[in-house]
Amino acid sequence: MGAKNISISDEAYQRLASLKLSGESFTDVINRLTSKRSVLELAGVLQPQEADRLREFVKQIRTSSTDRVRETSMKLRRN
Repeated sequence: MGAKNISISDEAYQRLASLKLSGESFTDVINRLTSKRSVLELAGVLQPQEADRLREFVKQIRTSSTDRVRETSMKLRRN
């Protein structure tokens, strides 16, 4: 595997350095941050109660959105 030198600003360096985990190289950090993620990585992230609250919140937002679309549609039909 080859190596490349890149130039980044001091601010970018500090940000990258702050994201390093123990034992990680800068290459490891860049690879971790730029790799494609799987939705399966989220499995088990939320506690059951948190998941229930999130489901309820999403349900409320969908209902609100559906209601707004219905109201807008009715207004447009009247005009």
